[in-house]
Formats: sequence, structure tokens, C-alpha cells
Amino acid sequence: MLDAALKEQLQGIFAGLAHRYTFDVAVAEQHESRNELLELLNDVSTTSDRLSTEVRSGNALEFELLKDGEKTGVKFRAVPNGHEFTSLLLAVLNADGKGKNLPDDFIAHRVKSLKGPIRLTTYMSLTCTNCPDVVQALNVMALLNPSITHEAVDGAIYQEEADALKLQGVPAVFADGELLHVGRGEFGELLSKLEERYGSEQSAVSSAPREYDVIVVGGGPAGSAAAIYSARKGLKVAVLAERIGGQVKETLGIENLISVPKTTGDELADNLKRHIQEYSADIFEHRIVEKVELEGKNKVVSVAGGEKFVAPALIVATGASWRRLNVPGEKDSIGKGVAFCPHCDGPFYKGKHVAVVGGGNSGIEAAIDLAGICSKVTVFEFLDELKADKVLQEKAASLPNVEIFLHSQTTEVLSNGEKVVGLRVKDRKTGQERVVDLDGVFVQIGLAANSGVFKDVVATNRFGEIEVDTHCRTNVPGIYAAGDVTTVPYKQIIISMGEGAKAALTAFDDRIRGVI
Repeated sequence: MLDAALKEQLQGIFAGLAHRYTFDVAVAEQHESRNELLELLNDVSTTSDRLSTEVRSGNALEFELLKDGEKTGVKFRAVPNGHEFTSLLLAVLNADGKGKNLPDDFIAHRVKSLKGPIRLTTYMSLTCTNCPDVVQALNVMALLNPSITHEAVDGAIYQEEADALKLQGVPAVFADGELLHVGRGEFGELLSKLEERYGSEQSAVSSAPREYDVIVVGGGPAGSAAAIYSARKGLKVAVLAERIGGQVKETLGIENLISVPKTTGDELADNLKRHIQEYSADIFEHRIVEKVELEGKNKVVSVAGGEKFVAPALIVATGASWRRLNVPGEKDSIGKGVAFCPHCDGPFYKGKHVAVVGGGNSGIEAAIDLAGICSKVTVFEFLDELKADKVLQEKAASLPNVEIFLHSQTTEVLSNGEKVVGLRVKDRKTGQERVVDLDGVFVQIGLAANSGVFKDVVATNRFGEIEVDTHCRTNVPGIYAAGDVTTVPYKQIIISMGEGAKAALTAFDDRIRGVI
């Protein structure tokens, strides 16, 4: 299954393992995926004398990771190839303390303080680009806290189980049998949800604020550029982010970053982090900012868990998230027919009728992708014309199972209590409403600025975007903003990078001029 080049690469990756690891497999003799699983695990095991595979008869298909013969709390009911192959490799490396995504001591302390026992199950798809982040985060939590177990389940292999749970979106995380989370999720977000549900053995950490010259909130293109430009000026910089890369990691292909003909979101995110690490900036990932306060010229930033950071200059580069319809029925149907990622959740709607709400590039691209899976795709655009690029419009128009309705306002998501069954749509020209029967809805109506925690501190417009001048200054001296969270037009990676650099240079200029 693994070619010679990949095996050689794995030999180098696993060369420094300090402990012995066993893939403890329980699989039925007749299971259709048995040979595929054993071939994968045996190939991986041949790359290190510290790895082995043991097989016993089981009722289905599963395996646990053992460390020196003891359970680690990490379990797969899947054949972890595709996007989840990395999750398999990182499970071993993280158990050995050598993984690239292990949290720092503060976050690890919060994980270890969670009250158990906690039994986590994540239903995922091997084609889902958001699933590995969730699987890997929860695997790390299981490795850090012996009262946590986590199993990753391939919904395609355990289809009856997924159907019984009425799953229509992945990743879907269950905590002791109750739904905890659906869709893309960051380590800090998942940890906060677990703390809220189970509590912690210790209260939030209270310590003296960490002092810096510049605090950058956000790790996407704008935040990364701001951190790099600030650090190059010799300043002491802290980067607070849920993850480096931000929304970029959700982008599969990037072909308009000048001088880089083609890359992926993951590759760009890795390069951003690597570039920041070339300098002395301190990266604090898995942080969720809860409050910003002004103390004289200083800005005090408080994050979940009790940490505080203080600096005279604050650069906000928190980006944006998928905008929701905010109509009746939408919130209750997320993960049950309302989805935001066609790449992740599209396979659940094979042979079914779905709607795409939004006629911009993302909406028409989603319609084109879904047309290859679904029996019918109906696009509803609020405006009187599509906003997507001409080439995308022409492609969508050529597909026989795609239909497009303009000046159409979605007013309600209809559900039978278990799944979406239709949409109520209003014709904005005639005022007439109708119900469209369908099986799922993909919301693609653009982005909403991630500015919530800052709205009481700096001025924002009616869309929630932070208002900035041509130098990225907000209305508060010493607070700057850059990228998709701001009023700057055109939400593009290259523009965000430039705005991040501009914010850093402005902050430095204000510093040497005594403004901050």
C-alpha cells in the first residue's frame, strides 16, 4: 500500500522513537476492509523496530494504539488513509512527545485538569479536510489526560451507525453519547466545550500578565505578516491564535498568490508558521481571546483559561468566518442538513437534492462540486445577478442537474426534527413565497468579521468590520487592525498580507514618534 519512497520517509520520521508502540487490531475475518487495514498498519510497522501490529479476531474493524503495552486512549474504527493518515502518524509521534501539534504547557495543564471519565467519539470522512484537525486535537487530549478516551470512526465503514445517529455533517463529535460539536473545530474551541460540560479539577490559572511590545491576535496571512514585520524591527512580539494559518487552512487550492503559481491552504499555513519561527516572536496557539481592556497606554488581552498579555500596541487580525443565514430553523439544523463545507459534507448527499444559498464564487464552485455527487443542485441568489466569475457561471450553466434562481431570499429552513426537508424561499420581485422540498442546504453567503470581542473597544461598521484608516489605525491609539476583520475591501490572501505588514509598520512608526 505504501510505496518505497514513503516508507523511507517514515523511517526517518520514526527513527527517534523512545517507546514501543503496538497497533492492537480487532477485526472480523470477513470484514471487507480487513485486508486494507492490515496492509496499511503492517507497512507502517515495517518502518521502525519500535512499531508492531498485533491482530485478533473481532466483531467489526478497530484498533487501539498501545504504548509499551498500555492503552493510550487513542482508538480508530477506520482505515486511516487519505486525510487521516497524518492523524495515525501523529498519534504515535505525540504519544512519544515528538509531535508537531502538541500544545504548550499552559494548554496541556488545562487538558490534564479536565474532570473525567470522558468518552469521545468522532465520526469523520476520509475525504473531509476539516476532520483531521478535530481528530488530531482530541487524540492529543486523550494522550495527555488518562481519563479521556477518543475513537475516530469512519462513517462510510460504520454507515448503519452513522445513519442511526442521523448524521449529515462531519466531523461530528459525541461526548459520552451526546453531540458535542459538528464541523470545523479548533483545539481551543473543543477544549472550552469540554471544560464547560465536564468542569476542571482546578480553576482558571491566574498569573502575572506576560509583557510584550506588540500583541498580534490572529494567525492568518494578516496576523503572520504583522508578526514578521514587527519582529524584524527587533520588537518583542506575541502571536495569539487558535491556529496559525487561520481560514487559509480551509482552502484546498490557492492559485492567485503572486509568485506562487499553485499551493494549498495547509502548505501556506505551514510556511507562515515556519516564517514566523525564523524570528523571535512567541506563538501562543489554541488561544481564544475573551476580553480586551485599556490600562493607560497599555492594552491587556485576556484569553480563556486565565492567561493575560499586555503591550502598548495591539494588532487585531482575527479574520472572518462563514456567514450564516440567521433564519428560523438554521441553527437547530446545523449538522442535520445545514452545512458549510461541500468538500466535507457533500458525500452525505449522494443522489439527493440539495440547495446552495449564495451565487458568489464560493457558492457556484460549491454547486459545481456537488453536481457530481447529488441528483440535483438548486442555487438561490439574493441579488438580481450572480456575483461569481464568468467562467464559473458558464460551467454551472452547462450542468444539466444545476438550476439557478435569482432574487430569491431564503426565509426558513424546514426540518422534520431529525433532518432538513426543505427551504422556504421568497421571490423578492413578486413577494411570493414557496416551499422547495430538498435534502440539504449548503450556505455560501460570504464571510462575517470575527470582531465580537473587540466591538466594545474599537469602532466597527454595521457589518461588524473594524473601521481602519489608510494606515490600519483604529479609533483607539495603539490598536491597529488588518485583513478580513476590517473595512478594507476585497478579502484576499495577498491583500491581507499587505495590510498586516502595513499595520506593523504603522505601529512601529507610532512607537518611535511617541504616540504609544
